[in-house]
Amino acid sequence: MNAGEKSVITVDAMGKPCPMPLLMLKKALKNSPEQILLLKSSDPHSQQDVSRYCQIHHLNCEMNKISDCEYHYLIES
Repeated sequence: MNAGEKSVITVDAMGKPCPMPLLMLKKALKNSPEQILLLKSSDPHSQQDVSRYCQIHHLNCEMNKISDCEYHYLIES
């Protein structure tokens, strides 16, 4: 891996209700700064929570709705 490349760390919050996906994301960001995080969530409320959190903290966030009960967020600082 080159010095400029970042690894992707998966945060699996599937089956966890709000606010756990956001709390798990915060913990992962604290423990793995400068990494790309893939947050997987089944909670539909995570769309608003994660998007707003990323906005406030100036994080790039790309959300993909995999199905009605699965959402993936690619987050980069």
